Amino acid sequence: MSAESFVSGSGSAGSSGNHHAVSYDYSEKKTDSGKVPKFNGDLEEFSWWKTNFYSYILGLDEELWDILEDGVGDLVLDEEGAAVDRKINTPSQKKMYKKHHKIKGSLVSAIPRAEYMKMSDKSTAKLCLHLYVLTMKEARKSEKLKHRCLFISMSCSK
Repeated sequence: MSAESFVSGSGSAGSSGNHHAVSYDYSEKKTDSGKVPKFNGDLEEFSWWKTNFYSYILGLDEELWDILEDGVGDLVLDEEGAAVDRKINTPSQKKMYKKHHKIKGSLVSAIPRAEYMKMSDKSTAKLCLHLYVLTMKEARKSEKLKHRCLFISMSCSK
């Protein structure tokens, strides 16, 4: 039996014709290992996105996640994350700087542009992720509070 006939229920292996295809939109769940997982803005999906983003970054280079967690050490960066004077950096600092921009570029690609533009300090990937996680946690708290208030107002109006 082919996959198509299995899904549609038209297979010959004991099919009584009573089977119906159940549609499911996999577009939000599907990730391409070659692309940065993008956050769609749905607060219920944030934890799922963080897990996928973590896996994606570790798959590229585990040092990238270390930079995201630990920061850039003694590199001197401006408010946008550019080196103040790249020429004076040591070879290891230049390597760190390059990796920092790889992880920061991935993060910027993964989050909605409007959220990135709201960030007050964009100097490091670590700070960007920290600010974004805080923003999402606050948004989640606000959403829960709205639901509670709605529940209370509906209960009181009965």
